[in-house]
Amino acid sequence: MNLKELYPIVIKKLKSELSPKMFYHSVDHTLDVYCATNRIAKSENLDENELIILKTAALFHDIGLIKKYKDHEDVSAEIAREFLPEYDYSPDEIDLISSIIMKTKLPQSAENKLEKILCDADLDYLGRSDFYMISHKLRHEWEELGFWHSSLKEWYQLQVKFLSEHQYYTKTAIDLRQNGKLKNIQEIKNLLNF
Repeated sequence: MNLKELYPIVIKKLKSELSPKMFYHSVDHTLDVYCATNRIAKSENLDENELIILKTAALFHDIGLIKKYKDHEDVSAEIAREFLPEYDYSPDEIDLISSIIMKTKLPQSAENKLEKILCDADLDYLGRSDFYMISHKLRHEWEELGFWHSSLKEWYQLQVKFLSEHQYYTKTAIDLRQNGKLKNIQEIKNLLNF
């Protein structure tokens, strides 16, 4: 598996082909998820092969957005299947990467350790102090794409619902982000009652 050679090619593809309306699902999001994946995976004691598989899935998890928005995970898995044979990934490794990508579809349904790590990395920001900035990037993206045209109050109501229903899977993410997520929920509730 030649992730080192693959990484800059995928990042370049995302930079050149993602719509400029992808304020949330930008290259920055992919890089953020890639870093969070690496951090969680190292804490969860993955071996080197598992780490490469997972980082590859993180790299490709939203690339399908260059072609379509809804159900982009299907396209992300297809694009991974097209690219990965050229970079020394076996059919079994490609199948595994594709299945991990598919588990990031909302609502998440991770079952094994690798799926759980990527799902936690994908929504790592929910428990961080930059949650509001990132959340508003998503709101702006939805507005620009015509998916959302409601008030700020309704946006925050949606955020409370989403954060309250979300769960982190791994011990690492729970330890690192759960309290921050609960704090963000409470802050939004306070704003709504202001």
